[in-house]
Amino acid sequence: MSAFTSADIPKILDLKPDLVLTFSDLQAEIAAELIREGIDVHAFNQRTISEIFDMIRTLGALVGALDRASKLADSLAAGLADIRQRAVQLSHKPKVYFEEWDNPMISGIAWVSELIEIAGGRDIFAELSRFKSAKDRIVMADEVVRRAPDIIIGSWCGKKFRSERVAARPGFERVPAVCRGAIHEIKSPLILQPGPAALTDGLAAIHRIIEQSLSDRELLLSLDSVAPREITAPLGDLDPIT
Repeated sequence: MSAFTSADIPKILDLKPDLVLTFSDLQAEIAAELIREGIDVHAFNQRTISEIFDMIRTLGALVGALDRASKLADSLAAGLADIRQRAVQLSHKPKVYFEEWDNPMISGIAWVSELIEIAGGRDIFAELSRFKSAKDRIVMADEVVRRAPDIIIGSWCGKKFRSERVAARPGFERVPAVCRGAIHEIKSPLILQPGPAALTDGLAAIHRIIEQSLSDRELLLSLDSVAPREITAPLGDLDPIT
């Protein structure tokens, strides 16, 4: 009946909805057509975690369930605080490159960048996350290489993520995340929809990836510290063979 940028308007009208909800400027034409047909439409445009909470409470007010919506928002906020507290215990904050699309390469939007920080990481393109439009978050491969992320997370907006294609990009063999095999996928419905799923399942997935990456790193450091080394000594210091 409806995809992200298109909708079967006659089928929607057949349902005689009391209210239709849309999201972002990408659905502006859908909203406009429904309004012309006399349908009440509310368009949301949340891009940050605080705006997601505002959306939940606004939606609750629109449908006469403000108390339930407020309790949901409070519960989600408590979940974020719990993950943030657990992240404080991590040994360090790894650098994370989140890729929303591959061609062109597009870095993460605001709520994704915020979730990375809550989960214990550092978004290497945090300064771009404030831009709502994807075209303003296009990045170059050589800049990713220069910023040297410890972790790469891909979520190609509904398209299958191909980690081997990422690893094969020119220069990426020098990226720490590629060298250690720390390239991961989070399914788009869990992280690229600015609602409760991103604040629960999406955040949990990021935190697990960061914890696993740090665990692998500490294991490698541990192995390196006990690895046998070649011992050399002057010939005069060696006992003669008898």
